[in-house]
Amino acid sequence: MAKSITPFLMFEGDAEAAMNFYISLFSDACIDSITRYDANGPGKAGSVMVAAMRLNGQKLMCIDSAVKHSFTFTPAISLFVECDGPEEVDSLFQKLSDGGKVLMPLDAYPFAKRFGWVNDRFGLSWQIRFA
Repeated sequence: MAKSITPFLMFEGDAEAAMNFYISLFSDACIDSITRYDANGPGKAGSVMVAAMRLNGQKLMCIDSAVKHSFTFTPAISLFVECDGPEEVDSLFQKLSDGGKVLMPLDAYPFAKRFGWVNDRFGLSWQIRFA
């Protein structure tokens, strides 16, 4: 049986900036660990070889890929955030959409009193909802 399942986010040089941004959005968030490439590693010295962070108790792993890929994040997989109220939805949506791309604008929908879907400036997709 699998021991755990953890979302794993692959960046191309801005993993630490993304993690610092994400932990600034949630009161219960932290970076648990960062291991960096050194001058002898395959990645750029100082970039993130592997890191772990927690957002409201959810563990996520992050890397700066040493290999360039022809793909990046897609909205087919997103982080879904259940908020305590519409003000929290609005605040998170504003911060996450700054420099990003709105996929579904803030509004009331049949499935939520307040909802928005955005790709943030790092390309990661977020669905923000108050039911």
